[in-house]
Amino acid sequence: MSSDRFEVVIVGAGLAGVAAALTLARAGVEVLVIERGDFPGAKNLFGGILYSGVLAELVPDFWEEAPVERHIVNRRWVMLNEDSQVALDLKSARFDAPPYNNTFTALRSKFDRWFAAQAEQAGALIINETTVEDLIFDGDRVAGVRTGRDDGDVLADCVILAEGANALLSEAAGLRQPMSPTNRVNAVKEVLALPPEIIEDRFHLEGNQGAAIEYFGGAVKGMVGSAFIYTNRDSISVGVGCLIDDYLRTKTAPYELLDDFKAHPAVAPLLRGGETVEYATKMIPEDSYNDLSDLYAAGVMLVGDCAGLVNPSIHHEGTNLAMASGVFAAEAFLEAREKGDFSAAGLASYRRRLDASWVMKDLAHYRNAVHFLRSNREFVDDYPRLVVELIRDYFTIDDTPKADVRRRLIRKVRDEVAFFRLVRQLWQARKTLV
Repeated sequence: MSSDRFEVVIVGAGLAGVAAALTLARAGVEVLVIERGDFPGAKNLFGGILYSGVLAELVPDFWEEAPVERHIVNRRWVMLNEDSQVALDLKSARFDAPPYNNTFTALRSKFDRWFAAQAEQAGALIINETTVEDLIFDGDRVAGVRTGRDDGDVLADCVILAEGANALLSEAAGLRQPMSPTNRVNAVKEVLALPPEIIEDRFHLEGNQGAAIEYFGGAVKGMVGSAFIYTNRDSISVGVGCLIDDYLRTKTAPYELLDDFKAHPAVAPLLRGGETVEYATKMIPEDSYNDLSDLYAAGVMLVGDCAGLVNPSIHHEGTNLAMASGVFAAEAFLEAREKGDFSAAGLASYRRRLDASWVMKDLAHYRNAVHFLRSNREFVDDYPRLVVELIRDYFTIDDTPKADVRRRLIRKVRDEVAFFRLVRQLWQARKTLV
C-alpha cells in the first residue's frame, strides 16, 4: 500500500462499495477499497437480476461494454403444486430497447471485475486478498481499519462498510443488529451450461433477450421464499432461497429443496441437457425497515447488504439499492469534507439522502412483508396450492356438466378457506405486499 492513510477506506468491492469508490474517485478523493477475495466478485455468488438504473447514471450506456449476460424481456411468476403450474407471464417489446427496463442477468464474477475497473480508471486504489479484521477507533469515532497484512493499520477520515450480508465488523461495532435465522435468507444456486441457441429456443427468446422466472408455493414447500430460473448468455441459473428459520423449522436442507424443484415436471424440461458448471450458496439480508439502524456513526457509514438494504417484496431488488446507497454515502462524505466534520452529525446527510430517495420509500412501504408472510403462511402454502388446483380442475375435461364443476369448486373453496380470515388477510396484504 502506498500510504497508511487515505481520505476514505471502503471495506468490500461489491456493487455498493465500488459505486461509492467510483463516485469519490471522480471527485478527486483519495480512496482505498479493500477486498478479501482474489478479485472483485470472486466471493460474490449472486445468481439473479442486475437492476441498473443507478448504474446507467454512473456509466451511461454501460450495456455496450459491460459483461452483462442478457436483458430481460420476459418476467414470469409461477405457482406450483406437486404436478401442475399456474403462471402470470409478462413479455414486452418495450423492454427490448435501451435502457432495457434497467433489468439484466449478470454473473457477478465477471461483472464486478469490470465495474471495479471503472473505479480504478477514475483513480481509486483496490487491494485484493486482504481481510479487514477490525475497526480502529479514536475515542468514539471510527478512524480506520486493521487488516491482516503485515503493514497492518490503515487510517482514514471515513470508513464505508460494504462487507455484505455477513456484516461481522458492523455487528461487532454495534452499528447494526446481529443476524439471526429470522432475518437472513439462504439461497443455493446451480449454473447449468447450455448452448445459446437452445436457451433461446426453449425460453422463446431472440438474440440477447433474457427471461426471469420465479416460482412460489410448492416450489419451496410452503416456506417463505421462492425458486428461480434466470437465463444467461450460454447458461441458466437455477436455485431456491428461503428464510433460514424455515429451513430449521421444517428440517429441510437447501440442496434437497433445490433437487426437488429441479425434478418438478414443469421445471425439469427447462433444465434438460444442462451441465452443472457452478454450485454456490449465498446469504441475503431480509431486515425490515423497522429494524434498520441509523446506518452511520462518527467516521463510518454502512451501505448495501451490510446495511440491510434489500427490498423483500416480489420485486427482490437489491443491486440498485446497493449502488444507490454507495453513491449517497460518497455524496455525504463530500459534503462532510467541505465542512471538515466527519462526526455523526457531519455524516447525517447520508441517512437524509436515503430517506428522501426511492430506496427508503420502497423499504418503508414493504416494511412488514416478511413478517406478514411468516404470520399468514396460507399465502406461501395453502392459497397457491388451492389456486393451482382450482384452475386445473376447472379446465379438466370430462363428462361433468360445467355447472356441477363450478359448484364443486365453490364447495372446495368454502371447505378450505376461512372467508373472514381471507378478507382480513387481503386487506393487510394490500398494504404490505402490493
